[in-house]
Amino acid sequence: MFLRAIARPLMAKVKETTGIVGMDVVPNARQVLIGLYTKTLKEIKAVPEDEGYRKAVESFTSHRLKVCQEEEDWEVIEKRLGCGQVEELIEEAKDELTLIGKMIEWDPWGVPDDYECEVIENDAPIPKHIPVHRPPPLPEEFFKTLEALSSSPKTDTPAVGSSAPSSKE
Repeated sequence: MFLRAIARPLMAKVKETTGIVGMDVVPNARQVLIGLYTKTLKEIKAVPEDEGYRKAVESFTSHRLKVCQEEEDWEVIEKRLGCGQVEELIEEAKDELTLIGKMIEWDPWGVPDDYECEVIENDAPIPKHIPVHRPPPLPEEFFKTLEALSSSPKTDTPAVGSSAPSSKE
């Protein structure tokens, strides 16, 4: 028991580089991730419970926190999560915390009860204040080419420059 508790951390592989320019190795990445994920789960509680954003963040953050708590080795954490290196996960977690703060500030779920959304039916005329995004009609050349391709007989001749072996005897 004593040997396992002392030797395991000493025998763990030391990461020398991330291989990503500008991204340094975080020697205590597991502890940093646990702290960030715990803080994320605490801060997301300010978002209403029934919002999809909160449900998504709680779901993937809880899963990632659980993996980090279960595993000691950074390589195993990276493999189990399958979302990049632990240093990248740290950056993502920091970005998510920043986004949570902005989402709380922006309050996109705070639509007033008296808000009326204008619904336009298929045949109804589009009001002038709404921009019309209709693509222009396709040129005639398109239809001629399409007709030529669909009516031409299909042949089994290989394309020019094909790498298929030829049988010459």
